[in-house]
Amino acid sequence: MSDFDIAIIGAGIAGASLAAEISAHKSVLLLEAEAHPGYHSTGRSAAFWDESYGGPAVQPLTTASGPFLANPPIDFHDGPLMNPRGALHIGTDADHIRADALLADFADSGVRFERLDRGGIETHVPGLLPAWTSGLWEPDCCDIDVGALHGAYLRQARRQNVVLHCNARLQSAQWNAGHWVLAAMGGTFTADIIVNAAGAWADDVARLAHIRPLAIQPYRRTIAQLSVSPSAPANLPLVIGLDGSFYFKPDSGGTLWLSPHDETPTPPCDTAPEELDVAVAIARLQEVVDWDIRRVEHKWAGLRSFAPDRKPVIGPDPANPSFFWLAGQGGFGIQTAPAAARLAASMLSGRIDPPAGVDGTAYLPARLH
Repeated sequence: MSDFDIAIIGAGIAGASLAAEISAHKSVLLLEAEAHPGYHSTGRSAAFWDESYGGPAVQPLTTASGPFLANPPIDFHDGPLMNPRGALHIGTDADHIRADALLADFADSGVRFERLDRGGIETHVPGLLPAWTSGLWEPDCCDIDVGALHGAYLRQARRQNVVLHCNARLQSAQWNAGHWVLAAMGGTFTADIIVNAAGAWADDVARLAHIRPLAIQPYRRTIAQLSVSPSAPANLPLVIGLDGSFYFKPDSGGTLWLSPHDETPTPPCDTAPEELDVAVAIARLQEVVDWDIRRVEHKWAGLRSFAPDRKPVIGPDPANPSFFWLAGQGGFGIQTAPAAARLAASMLSGRIDPPAGVDGTAYLPARLH
């Protein structure tokens, strides 16, 4: 017999949420390469739930996750894990066609939009420069408390006897006599199924297990926290460029989180922000509003990992169904975590129902083979 039914590689939001979801029915080992879970992408998230973010292929997972985040079970977390923010997609006269395309993409999805003229945009963003005349208001966008969500998943996993090992980078994985033999820093384990929830390292984990990689590519995303004058209003929405060149949202103390919405291909690593990307972000902000930039309070970068078709990869590998993919979440892993974990758990255990409104076949890894 194996030591565990399931060994999950990676204790970020993907691995932690699945461990919490599946461990009521299966014995689970959770292996984390870093000293603490969530060090890379999870701990560096911009922390919002926006149904249109990621496009129509991601939206069903985001929408299905909303009720859980808004009203989690009392034994999971005391109170909501997201709070209203609203999202404003803005553009110039030349971006009307982009606004039309966004509306068309979600016409049958139930995602709510309201078209705004210049006057409507100004009610949400003080100091807006004259060029910005086209807007779509997405009222249901919310902030997510990422730390509370990730921590709640880890606590639930611990209550359900998940065994977590940190500083336990996977070194080898051998399929032998119907189970996996896993060597990690600090120990050797056996499991019936491997779940690859390794984020930017997903293809590396596949190679260690002699499974064909899926060309999951990490990209660097930059965020800067700015002190601005006037201070960013607390009720400022998430503001997203219709052309995909920026987004910003308020943070505590009147500061602003700003990203140039960059996607720079990179090997999996402990990524850091580039000064040029921060400068580009600030330059783009100065083309949107007439605020003064006082200083950069903090800057960081995280990794977003995409499959070639930019859809999440959730399901068994066709070459060996005992190797299960939970990867390629892009920048949407936080806002889709409850539904993605539920979907993965339903595939791994016949005792769990899949999330309503989600077609799991769209995310199977077989599509990439």
